Amino acid sequence: MNNKKIREIILGKPLDPLKSETRHSMALVAFLAWVGLGADGLSSSAYGPEETFKALGAHTHLGLYMAIATALTVFIIALAYNQVIELFPTGGGGYRVASKLVGPYMGLISGCALILDYVLTIAISIASGVDALASFLPLGFQPYKLWAEAFFIAVLIVMNLRGLKEAIQILLPIFLGFVATHLILIVYGITAHASYLPDLMPTTLAETTNLAGSIGWAGVAGMLLLAYSQGGGTYTGLEAVSNNVNLLAEPRVRTGKVTMIYMALSLAVTAGGIILLYLLWDARPMPGETLNASTFKSIIASMNLGGPFINQVVLVVVLAFEAGLLFVAANTGFLGGPSVLSNMAADSWVPHKFRYLSTRLVTQNGILVMGLAALAILFWTGGSVTLLVVLYSISVFLTFAISLFGLCLYWARNRKRDTPWLRRLLLSLLGFVICAGILAILLVERFAEGGWATVVIIGAIAALCIVIRRHYRETKRAIHSVDEVFATQPFGPNREAVEPDPDNQTAVFIVGTSRGGGLHALLWVQRMFPAHFRNFLFVNARTVDSHAYGGIGAMDQMREEAAETLEYFVDFCHSHGMAASSYLGFGTDAVDEVTRLCEQISEEFPNAIFFTSKLIFAKDNWLTRLLHNQAALAVQRRLHLEGLQMVILPMKV
Repeated sequence: MNNKKIREIILGKPLDPLKSETRHSMALVAFLAWVGLGADGLSSSAYGPEETFKALGAHTHLGLYMAIATALTVFIIALAYNQVIELFPTGGGGYRVASKLVGPYMGLISGCALILDYVLTIAISIASGVDALASFLPLGFQPYKLWAEAFFIAVLIVMNLRGLKEAIQILLPIFLGFVATHLILIVYGITAHASYLPDLMPTTLAETTNLAGSIGWAGVAGMLLLAYSQGGGTYTGLEAVSNNVNLLAEPRVRTGKVTMIYMALSLAVTAGGIILLYLLWDARPMPGETLNASTFKSIIASMNLGGPFINQVVLVVVLAFEAGLLFVAANTGFLGGPSVLSNMAADSWVPHKFRYLSTRLVTQNGILVMGLAALAILFWTGGSVTLLVVLYSISVFLTFAISLFGLCLYWARNRKRDTPWLRRLLLSLLGFVICAGILAILLVERFAEGGWATVVIIGAIAALCIVIRRHYRETKRAIHSVDEVFATQPFGPNREAVEPDPDNQTAVFIVGTSRGGGLHALLWVQRMFPAHFRNFLFVNARTVDSHAYGGIGAMDQMREEAAETLEYFVDFCHSHGMAASSYLGFGTDAVDEVTRLCEQISEEFPNAIFFTSKLIFAKDNWLTRLLHNQAALAVQRRLHLEGLQMVILPMKV
């Protein structure tokens, strides 16, 4: 069994990006998008409400305010991010908002924070899920938790390499099981203690007044703000839809908004409902148990399902679904992270290879990097959920604050009478104040407990991105200067097409987007082999990357640009009386597509020799090798194995 067959068994058969039905079959409808992207937010109910409630200490009566505030905050952030979906229907979310509305460097900070956010989404979700499973296992399992987490990450990597929709469909039963079991427990738990509800508000107000008499209203407000910010992890994941609009089914904006409604409603009901259950059932932390576990245990015991054993089985099922949903949430990192990387690659902040799709039409490099980075953070933190939550919340609210500030600027600049700009400005401003406030409190209160690490990591990623972009800009300027030199090459007087003769000596040029590079190769060959070649063929294989595949009309634009470039070379040769023709191909792997076209040409023109240019840097190091693919060398090796001759021409930049 060869490597290709093994790869197909593990990852599935290749998909054709040029078929319209392929894109249609892969696009996520609102329901599947809710499962794939909404699990991140919904899973935070496993730890967000608990962190909020614990921060209140002995003053648990303040939890009623937290339940109301949590539900309202979810809807405020969700409605604000609906504007992001409208303004940026091709995806990019927080990164695009910051880049376009605030500035490229704020976009860079937002993008770096988002990358860290999605890495931590994977890490914290897997760590929390394994912790939940470990609760039912002997204590001897504890030393193996990290290796179990590594195993689950490896499984998710393989599932996502097979395709986004396939991964979501596999995880769908777990998601639905969580929603069903927790909804039943929340509804039953509130109904069973409904008699306490009429007195809940008056009692809360009275106890709040008594507390204010002891510590002052400023002290009460400070306690509420701290508890509110401690539960900031509850709102993570709400930005996932706006970041990944390009994955949604048409019409994308409407699908995105419906998905946001599903997410906001499910998270508000679950998180707010769980905090209310803590109040009604007088939840208290128990050794070795989460607050959810102890509360659900009391609720299930009151249901009279058939004895302690049945109650324990039901509890295990509920918590198993909770752990399972955390694994589904980890998958959101593999959806959103590569999407952010591909958008940043389009702006040259990260290596361009993060835009490339695999044969399964997923950003393979992004998936692998997110998985490996999550593994590194898990081993660095030892899988500590407490530390991961701090890192996670700060990175998320940094992105929220920048995005909402960008929306405020946008509506302040676009005060048109025919748009409800004032309402949207006030909504964005309210969201910004909330998110900036939570971010500030987290940084001050948790700086020594992990907040510093978030600042260092984001700063380090941003510094590396600046170095990468500077290199790409210098390279682009150098290539542009080459294009300018050859732009003055005059066309000849001939106006008739000259068709190639298959029996003549043929020079085949593998060209890209640079006309200067193509003419450099053509003139170099004519100078070194005067009057030897009679046919001149030009080959261009365009890579269908995430930008071209996800953008509306981007594929057609790519076809037109590629055809125009090839037509230029052919017309140039014809004007000088040289026989010329061109070949154009599209695929997810440029090397495979070029090799296929070259093999096809060699059958039609048996006397062909292949030429291409390769950028040669004065200072060649690991960075240049990382940032520029070695396609020329890879194609040469493949053609040499097929017995075909290929020459690489150096082009110094």
